[in-house]
Amino acid sequence: MDHQTALEPQTETAPRPTTPHKRARYLALTIVVLLIAAAVVGFSSRFGERHALAKETEELAVPNVVVIQPKVEPAQQELVLPSSLQAFTESPIYARTTGYLAHWYKDIGSKVTKGQLLADIETPEVDQELSQARAVRSQAEAQLGLAKSSAERWETLRKMDAVAQQETDERSSGYTQGQAALASATANVRRLEQLESFKHIYAPFAGTIIRRNTDVGALINAGNSGNNQELFVIAQISPIRVYVDVPEINAASIHRGLAAEIELPAVPGQHFSGNVARTADAIDPATRTLRTEIDVPNRDGKLYPGSYAQVHFGVKAATARYSVPVNALLFRAEGPRAAVVGADGKVHLKPVVILDGSDSIILNPSDALEEGQPVHATREGSKS
Repeated sequence: MDHQTALEPQTETAPRPTTPHKRARYLALTIVVLLIAAAVVGFSSRFGERHALAKETEELAVPNVVVIQPKVEPAQQELVLPSSLQAFTESPIYARTTGYLAHWYKDIGSKVTKGQLLADIETPEVDQELSQARAVRSQAEAQLGLAKSSAERWETLRKMDAVAQQETDERSSGYTQGQAALASATANVRRLEQLESFKHIYAPFAGTIIRRNTDVGALINAGNSGNNQELFVIAQISPIRVYVDVPEINAASIHRGLAAEIELPAVPGQHFSGNVARTADAIDPATRTLRTEIDVPNRDGKLYPGSYAQVHFGVKAATARYSVPVNALLFRAEGPRAAVVGADGKVHLKPVVILDGSDSIILNPSDALEEGQPVHATREGSKS
């Protein structure tokens, strides 16, 4: 019998079927990945939108302005500068004694001469003190007379050796003390008499009363303290002083005696002649100008202190002149300023005296403009 080899059937390893638990895990992981991806996309989108919004807001916050260039003025054949007029001499009048105003004799606009009576002050307290001081002086005089006769009598008795030397010295000392008491009383009377004389207010120099700050019955305090301290203000307006600040570049042309013509907008068509009386002989480092004074005769009183004027000097202007419209200026407490846009696109506030032809000046500047503020500048007349 043949032996047959029994072959056992070979079986392949079939893939294990996916269990429901693993399938759920794969699905959950896929969902998480999708959610993370969606969140990243959403966050990126919102961040981009916020960045764009912030950038747009920042751009909108920068104001748009229209700029112009200063206009070059034709060369001058003379130097013309703004100036102000001041009285040749001006002084407030104070009281030197305390009391009540009894009467005033001169009002604003009154022409007065030196030593003319302006007002009277009632001084009842000073009057009483003066009466008392005079009584004390009379008493001191009587006591001095008695002390003198006593000292002389004791001196005679001493020569006769009828009294002791000590008693004689005491009488002599009493006489010396009486002399000192009389001198003190006399000095006090003189002091009060001077205060009494101050009840009359006189003009210290010839001029015009430009202010009266008191009235009848007002309490007057001695000196320049308290209410109603200035009774009057008097000014000498002929000649009148004209002050002008000459730019440093023209300072060398200004000298004492130089002729000048004064022109006032308030008196059109008229010119007033004067001469340079003095200069500061120094350049002001803050304004780079030379302070100059011109004396102008004012016998007819047409020139008023405090007036604005223009001074014409007979020297050729050495500087280029530029002009800007009035709506390109900012009027601040520190003086007029022009808002200039620099090369960095930021605002720079310049005093109008130092502008140059290359400056880009903002038209109709806002009062809210600040130094260093960025702006978008557009030339006047150009299309934005």
